[in-house]
Parts: sequence; structure tokens; C-alpha cells
Amino acid sequence: MIDAYQISSQARVNAALELLFVAPAPELARLYEAMRYSVMNGGKRVRPLLAYAACEALGSAPEQANGAACAVELIHAYSLVHDDLPAMDDDDLRRGQPTTHKAFDEACAILAGDGLQSLAFSALLDPRLTTLDADTRLRMVTALAFAAGPAGMVGGQAIDLGSVGLKLDQTALEYMHRHKTGALIEASVQLGALASGNANEDNLHALNVYARAIGLAFQVQDDILDVESDTATLGKRQGADIARDKPTYPALMGLEQAKGYALELRDQALNALRHFDAAAEPLRELARYIVERRH
Repeated sequence: MIDAYQISSQARVNAALELLFVAPAPELARLYEAMRYSVMNGGKRVRPLLAYAACEALGSAPEQANGAACAVELIHAYSLVHDDLPAMDDDDLRRGQPTTHKAFDEACAILAGDGLQSLAFSALLDPRLTTLDADTRLRMVTALAFAAGPAGMVGGQAIDLGSVGLKLDQTALEYMHRHKTGALIEASVQLGALASGNANEDNLHALNVYARAIGLAFQVQDDILDVESDTATLGKRQGADIARDKPTYPALMGLEQAKGYALELRDQALNALRHFDAAAEPLRELARYIVERRH
């Protein structure tokens, strides 16, 4: 089921994203080309899938979450562009292709990331992508700003850069990843739920418990794949975290225990959805996919 769902959701969000990459002037063509390259060069689209699935779980058509799906993917893409820069992770490969600063140049990559970040917030307000009322859109913009900023993803990246060579305990490692990776995954589910028009405090709480579990499971599985997979399968350099002496779950608790922890987090996510009906099945499938994926 997840394969068909992923294909249809990818097609939906990709069509919506394409609307955003039309340069308003010839002088901006190269910048928009770099922005488009950074977003449309593949990717699993996990965050848009979560936004669509959360919207559907609350009884609405997935198209209502187009703005949310675009916004979280644009923030994710901008973060990857900047993470790959020489000043940070200095990576040459992303999704099996040259990173943006290699395909263009470093200055253009920085500007492309900046552009994608601001474009994400525009997507939540774009009338081509959303018909939601102003109060709901304001709530979504506020949630995304919090998740993407210094109290969320950016803060997690700062902690990550400061943790190279350190031996973090599990509490500190989870704190870092709940910000760096988990914050945007949580926002993806929250924005999708808000886009449904049917969100209330009870279902938002349950969905947040779900999202916190899969956000951490996603990172645990990433760390496992950095050990077990290969560069061709991952689409990025295998073993990069080990080479940079970054703290990881397999290094902290051992490979087999890390695998068991990923499964425990999956089960926490599924338990959070126990009161949802069959409309939440895509969310359940995504929880399973996150810990079973091989890239």
C-alpha cells in the first residue's frame, strides 16, 4: 500500500511545487534553477506524505494539505542545501547527484537555501495551494516558524555541529535529534492536521505523540543505515557520520539495540493512533516504512 500512496502523493506535491519555481525576471533564472534543482532532484517526500496522511486521517481530501506539503518539503530542502555546504558537513553527493554547491557554486547554494526557506512560508499563504481561513493559516505559519527556527531544526543543527567528537548520552542525543530531525516531522503532521479543518486538541495531541515517536525513529534508522547501507543505495556518502566522529545511536547502544529501539518507537507511534479509524492507515503504514526503509 505504501508504495502506491507514496507515488500518488509525490506526484501531487511535485505538481504543486512546480508552480513555485517560475522566475519572475530573467535575471533570477539561475537562482530559481538552483532552487528547483535542490527540491526536484528526487527525494522520498516523507514530510509531504505525512502532511497528506494527517489531513486524510481527520477526514479531509489530501489536496487540502498542498500548501502544508510544499512548505515542509521546501524547509527540508533548504536545510539539506545548507547542511551540505563546506562550512558544515561539506558533502558532495545528495540523492545520488552533486550537491547544490557543487552543481552551481557555494554562493548560489546559500542564496538558493535562503530562497527556499522564505518560499516555504509563501506556500502556506498561496491561494493556488490553499483555501484555508486566515486564522488557520496564521496558526500554520507560526507552527512552521517554530519548528524550522532556533528552537527547532536550526537549533538541532547547531547542537549537532557542536557535538562532533563528543560522547553524548542517550538523553542528550535524543534532545539533539528531536530538534534537528523531529521538529520538522512533527510540524509536517501538525500542519496536515490543521489543513484538514477538523483538528481539535484531542486529535492534535494524539498526532503529536505519533509524530514525536516517528521523528526519533527516522533518525535512529538513518544512523543504522549509515552503518549498514552503501553510498549507491543511500544516495549520499555512506559512513559519513562515523568519519566525522558524530554521536549516533549504533555507536551509543550498539547496532542491534538501536534496531530494537527503532521498532519500539514505531510501536509507540502506532499505539498513539489506536483510536483513529481506517482513514489513518496511511499514517500507520508510514510509521512502519520509516523503520523498514533501506535508504
